Parts: sequence; C-alpha cells; structure tokens
Amino acid sequence: MSRLLPRPRRLTRGIALGLGIPFLLGLALLTLTPERVERSMPNLLDLVLSAAHRMGWESLDFTGLEVIANVLVFVPIGILAFILVPRRLWPLAIVFGPALSLSIEVFQRLVLPHRAATLTDVVANSGGALIGVALAIAGTLLFAPRFSQHRPSTLEAT
Repeated sequence: MSRLLPRPRRLTRGIALGLGIPFLLGLALLTLTPERVERSMPNLLDLVLSAAHRMGWESLDFTGLEVIANVLVFVPIGILAFILVPRRLWPLAIVFGPALSLSIEVFQRLVLPHRAATLTDVVANSGGALIGVALAIAGTLLFAPRFSQHRPSTLEAT
C-alpha cells in the first residue's frame, strides 16, 4: 500500500510541524498538568453543553462531552503521525496515537493522582487518532498528484 501513498511534499511536512508542535504543547498542558479541564474552564463546558441542548441534543451530559472531546482532540494526532512518519513505515502512524494516549494515562495515574486516568480515555483517544490516520490516507489517495501508469518513452539511439 505504501506505493499508493506518495510522500508528502516538504511544504506539507513543514506546515504539519508548524501546527503540530504548538498543538502537542497544548495537549501536554491539557493532559499533563494537575488541574482538570472542568475545573479550569467550567464556563466553557457549560456553554458547550447548553448549546448542544439548545440544538436538540438533550441527552448529552458531561461524560458524553468528555468522550467526544477525547476523540476530537486526537484526530490531529493521527493526521500528524501519518504526515510525519516515513511512508514505508506508515503503519506506525496507526500505533502512535494509542501509544501516546496510553502514555498520558499512565503518567496521570502515576504522577497526577488528582487526574482521572481511565481506559475509556485511551479508547476514545485511540479512536480519534485512527480517524485522523484514515482521513489522512483518504486525503492522500484523493488529492495527491497521480503518477503516470505508463513507462516514460525512451528515444532509441541509431
């Protein structure tokens, strides 16, 4: 399959790094600090839940919102992993998101006892990362420049 997936352009990798490094730093602040999100930004969560309820999603509660957020936060991780991993090793992009999520949860369990490290978070994060990899593969297959199926013609010397 790696033959079907052309390497990303240098500009694409540069943009991915330029966006990815600040994103990963933000993810680290979000997940590796003692303060839980619902304590540091309670008004934001209330706004999101009330907006969802106004749009007809009355059954959404904090737990459901947390699962959705965990999925969505890891979609860019999958995309970044796919773009930055060498193409011949692209399956490593599939493993990267779940490994990162598991590492975060283990760190929270061992170092941040006030944080809730759960298997649900690992599953949701992993799902988001896999969605990101799938989106990146689909984008590559749909929008990458096509290589000619014909061999280049050669001029014969006479």
